[in-house]
Amino acid sequence: MEGAHVTEIQTKIQELPESLRSEAMDFIEFLTAKYQQKEIWKKKFKFDWEGGLSHLKEKLTSVDLQHKASGLR
Repeated sequence: MEGAHVTEIQTKIQELPESLRSEAMDFIEFLTAKYQQKEIWKKKFKFDWEGGLSHLKEKLTSVDLQHKASGLR
């Protein structure tokens, strides 16, 4: 069934005037990017950064870190 859709899409694109073919290509690229973005969000978060600031525990409080983080924005 997928092959039939590909052939149908190719036929429809070939029937378009040249000026609209690039617009069709832009839309296909948009759909591809949109799908890939959803795939990225489906992946689980990694917590490999956990404990990365533990060496600052003795020097800074959580409030100090919040202030430093807000200064970076």
